[in-house]
Amino acid sequence: MTHSHGIAAPVDAPPLASSQAVHRQFRFDLLREDASTWARRGRIATSRGTIETPVFMPVGTQATVKTLHPDEVRATGAEIILANTYHLMLRPGVNILRDAGGLHRFMHWDGPILTDSGGFQVFSLSDQNTVTEHGVTFASHIDGSRWTMTPENVVELQLAFGSDIMMQLDHVLGLPAERAAIQDATERSSRWLERAIAALAEQQMAGSASVLFGIQQGGMEPDLRREHARRLAGMDVAGCAVGGLSVGEPKPVMHEMLEASTPYLPRERPRYLMGVGSPEDLWHGVARGIDMFDCVLPTRLARNAGMFTPDGRITISNASWRHEHRPVDETCDCRACTQFTAAYLHHLFRANEILGLRLASEHNLRFLARVMIDIRHAIEDGTFAGKAAAFLDRYRPVGGQAPAPLPSRSAASSREGDQE
Repeated sequence: MTHSHGIAAPVDAPPLASSQAVHRQFRFDLLREDASTWARRGRIATSRGTIETPVFMPVGTQATVKTLHPDEVRATGAEIILANTYHLMLRPGVNILRDAGGLHRFMHWDGPILTDSGGFQVFSLSDQNTVTEHGVTFASHIDGSRWTMTPENVVELQLAFGSDIMMQLDHVLGLPAERAAIQDATERSSRWLERAIAALAEQQMAGSASVLFGIQQGGMEPDLRREHARRLAGMDVAGCAVGGLSVGEPKPVMHEMLEASTPYLPRERPRYLMGVGSPEDLWHGVARGIDMFDCVLPTRLARNAGMFTPDGRITISNASWRHEHRPVDETCDCRACTQFTAAYLHHLFRANEILGLRLASEHNLRFLARVMIDIRHAIEDGTFAGKAAAFLDRYRPVGGQAPAPLPSRSAASSREGDQE
């Protein structure tokens, strides 16, 4: 496999590579590539706004980013949010969203929305799942009612929502699993994607700007990951996601799977790592060629008194913060840090006041948005590897493990040549 890099191109120069979809209403421009890692600077243009990449997408699973008003989410720097087809299908239901004029109007968010297909939720939240070539039948985690998802009706649902970026239904397999089962699920995901592409071509109405992303699977088998990435690269999708990671595997394994995947995904299309949102994982994911991330982690942690700082995550409800009359993070420009002290936030959580959850949620989303801004600037400046190393040397993940090494573009290219 060969790559042309054009490492030094500024972001206002002509793009290094581009792709378009739905009559140019969706466009991805690759603007810059790092010299020493696989980090990329890009830009996604949609009919509802521009997304600077690499980007972290806050999760609004049920048409809300928990505890926050959409204006507050926007104020953190979010340009796109994620919602979930499985949850919205069950509640409030597609008819309510269609009658409301679509998901954007229903939840008062005027920017782009990516909707996950719900495949992961079907397999993780539901009992009595039955997978056939047709699709998956499952029991609702709410009331036990029986539902069926197919590649076709998942596209139909997301078109009715008015999603800007739709995800295919894929066969998510619980791990560990036998290699034969992983290969079977991976191949089924490819067949389901072919059906989703056909369904979109048949169902999409004039004026719709929705695009479809495919999902690469392959478990923790590098050769299956590589093979599926190559297959996905040849399919008619606007972007490529990497699924089935950040599901409990050790971080070095996730890094290995990314290094087996991203060099074989199309350079000119956006790459999305699903379900990843720890600050250190964002740097590592970008270093391995990822453009888009999402995760419930920052808001879920916030509701449980977890807050990000440049030195690592803290638990603001711990007694050690009771007398700290200074900001949680003096470098942060969010309302929690510019208007309140750590002692006050500690008090809010100890008193079970909802404002604590809201301020911590704003802070964590703003922290990740600032991380992504720093990453984009570092790629533009040609300083990504050094900035990444500095962040990872200072930031201590839970458990205190030493920072993992960054990948080398030259070493990876050499490995690719050995495999061809």
